[in-house]
Amino acid sequence: MLKLPALIRNPHRKLGLPPGTVVFTGEQKVDETTITLHDHDGEHLTERPLATSEDTFPYRDTDTLSWINIDGLHDVELLQRIGEHYGLSNLVIEDIAHTGQRPRIEEAEEYLYLVVKMLSLNADPHALRVEQVSVVIGPTWVLSFQECPGDVFDPMRKRLQELGPRIYRRGASYLGYALLDVIVDHYFVVLEGISDTIEDLEEEILEDPRPATQHHLRDLHRELILIRKAIWPTRDLLSRFERSESALLTDELRPFLGDLYDHGIQALDIVESLRDVLAGVRDTYQSAIGNRMNEIMKVLTIIGTIFIPLTFLAGVYGMNFENMPELQTRYGYPILLALMLGIALALLLYFRKREWL
Repeated sequence: MLKLPALIRNPHRKLGLPPGTVVFTGEQKVDETTITLHDHDGEHLTERPLATSEDTFPYRDTDTLSWINIDGLHDVELLQRIGEHYGLSNLVIEDIAHTGQRPRIEEAEEYLYLVVKMLSLNADPHALRVEQVSVVIGPTWVLSFQECPGDVFDPMRKRLQELGPRIYRRGASYLGYALLDVIVDHYFVVLEGISDTIEDLEEEILEDPRPATQHHLRDLHRELILIRKAIWPTRDLLSRFERSESALLTDELRPFLGDLYDHGIQALDIVESLRDVLAGVRDTYQSAIGNRMNEIMKVLTIIGTIFIPLTFLAGVYGMNFENMPELQTRYGYPILLALMLGIALALLLYFRKREWL
């Protein structure tokens, strides 16, 4: 059964602390934080892991285009060192370590800070994975912070290998946009998987509804709640991103931002449509269960109706009065059994003729 994540995790860790105090409040999903670098100089792409936070420092003021990805948010000291070196405010670093953030965008003079929810489906079709991703866009660099390894950015890594010079010319703002675009595009992959699961359940309901089907429907309902909770504020984020007047965003990027916003609206529309479809499937399940119960009750009623006259005859001849001439008849017992059998067959034929069977 799908377990809904807590809206607020470990709130006691921040009680009494001043604003800007960096405290990890999420669920630790990795033992060790890992850092990965993708650096392009216009001709060649360098892709390698970085051992320490200090290894990220030289890429702040270079002419290359750098994407630094951090997996694991529990090491707050590492987050602070990287954040302070790249000029992030304490409030932004605090929000990066707080995995219960609502998707939003914050604009500063030297960077743009965006929080989004990354959605993916595990091998189990009913296992939705929701992960917070923080993206910081600077003049020549992009920082991304994830809760754990494993993401949807493989298409972006492939594009850097194949189209690195073109992405380098468009700058860090385009690279940051491309990361968001991959996340939003993957919303459609998740929604397609949910849609396929709903269709399979609908076929199962029409053929053979089972109690387990109801549990699957409930899990899907919860998944759609989580997805809507992630995509709804993302729409507002993308709208603000499109209308942002930050100097980091080039005029060449504006049409792409409008298209990204349209994708966010489309994903939200699909979520609402799937919720309506799921409600219809749940009604179909209830109708199927009701019809099955009606069939069972009909069979039981027919059986009871057949036994009413048989019980009457058995009751009459079971009273054992002395002056009952039928009791003295030599063939009374087989005649009574034959009569009872004839009544049962006659009732069955009648019910068949009325198409009740």
